[in-house]
Amino acid sequence: MLVRDAMSTMVLTIGPTHTLRQAARLMSSRRVGAAVVLDPDGSGIGILTERDVLNSLGLNQNPDVETADTHTTTDVVFAAPAWTLEDAARAMTHGGFRHLIVLDGQEPVGIVSVRDIIRCWVPARRHAPPLTV
Repeated sequence: MLVRDAMSTMVLTIGPTHTLRQAARLMSSRRVGAAVVLDPDGSGIGILTERDVLNSLGLNQNPDVETADTHTTTDVVFAAPAWTLEDAARAMTHGGFRHLIVLDGQEPVGIVSVRDIIRCWVPARRHAPPLTV
């Protein structure tokens, strides 16, 4: 299976000046764990994840003052739609990521997450035997 088959095409994009609270509200309302940060005048394309927000809060930083640009990962590994899910999983494991931005040329066309990969690799829940502990 390919990344294009598993990725979410509903990409939340924000700007570098969004506050962490604004970003968290948008991620929460869209039920996503990451936002693509577009900064055409600066670092280009980056990613802000729920973990970035959580780490900032853990440092007692003010989410109404802290902006996305200071918490965005800009050293991003991008996936291509034609990658296999194994390629994506390997890149995530190697880099310690849970999300990859999917680029078609220079444009973000999706995000693939660990959850997306697991959803594709694990058979539907109704067919799986119940777990016993």
